[in-house]
Amino acid sequence: MSTPKLADALRESRIIHDRATIDAAIARIAGELRAVYAGATEPPLFLTVMNGGMLFGTGVALTSGLDFEFDYLHATRYRGKTSGQTLVWLHRPHTPLKGRRVLVVDDILDEGNTLVGITQWCHDQGAAEVRVAVLCRKVHDRCAPGAKADHIGLEVPDFYVFGYGMDFHEQGRNLPAIYAWEPKA
Repeated sequence: MSTPKLADALRESRIIHDRATIDAAIARIAGELRAVYAGATEPPLFLTVMNGGMLFGTGVALTSGLDFEFDYLHATRYRGKTSGQTLVWLHRPHTPLKGRRVLVVDDILDEGNTLVGITQWCHDQGAAEVRVAVLCRKVHDRCAPGAKADHIGLEVPDFYVFGYGMDFHEQGRNLPAIYAWEPKA
């Protein structure tokens, strides 16, 4: 079976959040983080979840005006597919987490299994605090136990969503809006 084409998906999709709405959500989260980290004695550790969290993380970091220490991680259950169960670590942060305030930044909280695994790993590494910021939270009732985000930019419907960091079969992450794919039967 061949990989679906982004152009075909775009014809069967609708924009659910445009760039202006995304920028406003990023600005709001940046303000929340300024309040949370006001007076921090050491820069919080900003962990971007690759690849999806890259665009959102960049926007939050630049807009917040905060001094962060940056690292990244790459953990996935999907590996180019639309579902998966086992968390696979492709890259773990090199920065020690012991005693640190950690901010995990990702594109979406869907069912939350990946974020639960990541936050548990951060706690296991001795992080003093782990907060999660996501661009989107998918609205449904299938979240894994303990799945949560402290900072949520936007809500998205229970469809396959892509754009602004989220992929359509590893395509379309750099689209400047968020789309919901509603394929015709």
